[in-house]
Amino acid sequence: MTSLLLIRLLDWRVWKHREQATAFNGKNATRRFILGANITAVMWSIYILKVISNPLSGDIDLSTHIIIISAMAGGSATVLAGHKYTAMAYAFILLAPPSVGLMFSGIYERQMLGILGVLFGIVMVVIAKKNAEFTAQAVLLKNQNAVLVHHMEEKVEQRTHTIYELSNLDPLTGLFNRTAFLQHLKLRLLEAKQHQQSLAVLFIDLDGFKKINDAIGHDTGDQVLNNTAQRLKHLCQNHQLLCRWGGDEFLLAIEDCDESLAKDRSNEIIQALSAAYTFANNRLSVGATVGIALYPQHSENEHSLIRLADTAMYAQKKRAPSTVGVFSDQLEKQIHRELLLKDGLSQAIDKHQLSLVYQPIIDANDCQVVSFEALLRWRLNDEMIPPDEFISIAEQYGLIRRIGQWVLEQACQTASTWAQRHTIAICVNVSVAQLEDDDFVEIVSTALQNSQLAPELLHIEMTESVFTSDIGLLAEQIKALQDIGVKVSIDDFGTGYSSLSIMQDLAVNVVKIDRSFVQRIDTNGYAIITAVMHMARALNYSVVAEGIETQKQMQILRSLGVDYLQGYYFAKPLAIEQVEQLISSEQAPKLSAES
Repeated sequence: MTSLLLIRLLDWRVWKHREQATAFNGKNATRRFILGANITAVMWSIYILKVISNPLSGDIDLSTHIIIISAMAGGSATVLAGHKYTAMAYAFILLAPPSVGLMFSGIYERQMLGILGVLFGIVMVVIAKKNAEFTAQAVLLKNQNAVLVHHMEEKVEQRTHTIYELSNLDPLTGLFNRTAFLQHLKLRLLEAKQHQQSLAVLFIDLDGFKKINDAIGHDTGDQVLNNTAQRLKHLCQNHQLLCRWGGDEFLLAIEDCDESLAKDRSNEIIQALSAAYTFANNRLSVGATVGIALYPQHSENEHSLIRLADTAMYAQKKRAPSTVGVFSDQLEKQIHRELLLKDGLSQAIDKHQLSLVYQPIIDANDCQVVSFEALLRWRLNDEMIPPDEFISIAEQYGLIRRIGQWVLEQACQTASTWAQRHTIAICVNVSVAQLEDDDFVEIVSTALQNSQLAPELLHIEMTESVFTSDIGLLAEQIKALQDIGVKVSIDDFGTGYSSLSIMQDLAVNVVKIDRSFVQRIDTNGYAIITAVMHMARALNYSVVAEGIETQKQMQILRSLGVDYLQGYYFAKPLAIEQVEQLISSEQAPKLSAES
């Protein structure tokens, strides 16, 4: 028995130290344990049989041994419950042979003890079976619970990952979104401050992306954004400092970066993003404009750096798209003034800050005034704001429609008072935004009705920049204006967008030669004006030359057959009171020299 137990102990030590932590055959280990347990049970059973058969064994000695093996059988029902048949066999082997031996001993007391042993053995076999089944069920439930917990943990992890993606990643491009980028940028700024390093924030905006969305569709636009994001990833070392800010705008922060390096990296980005994309046999190209703000030169706050980089990008896009712009104090002042003018312009009509002046247009033959061009003036806080400065702001921020309507109504009201004495027309400039309004012709008709001005005394002037718009819509608007009697002229003609075919399609009434050609009439301006005159004559248009400042210019233009003249040589823009004085006489007003 001692040898057997030592062998089993040695076998356990070998298993524990050599095989437990490795991939081993579990079935063989189980068989070894079962074999050792059953052999041990057999040895105990043989030992008890020896005790029973020994004539020297007393009742107390025998009872003690029976109690011991009964306790061992009871304990095995629990200890060996992991393997049902081993637990049942162990109890049976321990109890059955000794009990049978007692039953055949011929001694009544021992026979009774044997019968009790057989009954106890049966009970222990049943208990061992139930314990084994319960243990097996418990192990099964434990494993099922473990699998369930594992699945729940996987789901929790998946949901956590999904929540992270929703809160930190842009769903279209997979780049970080605003929230995550701001968090990472804030940490990098703290590190840059600790290590006294610089940092650059690049605001990247795609050029021409809206045209792709409008012309081809948003699906293709999304593909362009995805490919743009991938190209930016290849150029970015730290993806935590790259994000899609929104729409076609991206942000990139570069650590330990000065202005020179930031410009170089920006040019690399522009070059990479400008390479053509190919989708479904469509070859598409977009550009990129980049604005740069630097830490700590421009700001030490992440929100401020992004705003300043956006400001630099926006200004650069207006000045030279698909290039790089760096924020500066001068740029900050310019943007501040632009916002100041925008806010002021939105209230200019209500505060009665706008006014009109009128520059006469004269007949080239007799110098009689035939019309006045209404020119808008704006006084803000005792400062006269130049039209070249505030008109573009009004167009950019959508204020030009209301201001343009006010100018039209005021000009018509004023011209209606002139018409009571002389037949003098009024010329009113309109913007592309006004012409594109569906109700523009109705607005003009209403202004004429309210002022009682004859339609033929109203001339609508539009610049050549309208030629970049929908020519079909523009032609319809011009035809509708002419149908109600209004004349239409093209201002600043020859500065870049006009062509003979477009001129034929539009069929305007008057062409105004830009002042830049009049100023160069002694050189190449003469040839251009001559060409314009031929074109106008062929299309039966009247011609107005503006910007005349000298008698020589006037004489040359007259010799070329220009119909009407306008410029400082005859008169500067006049206030309403000066106009009233000019037309107050019964005779037609006449100008022959500078007023």
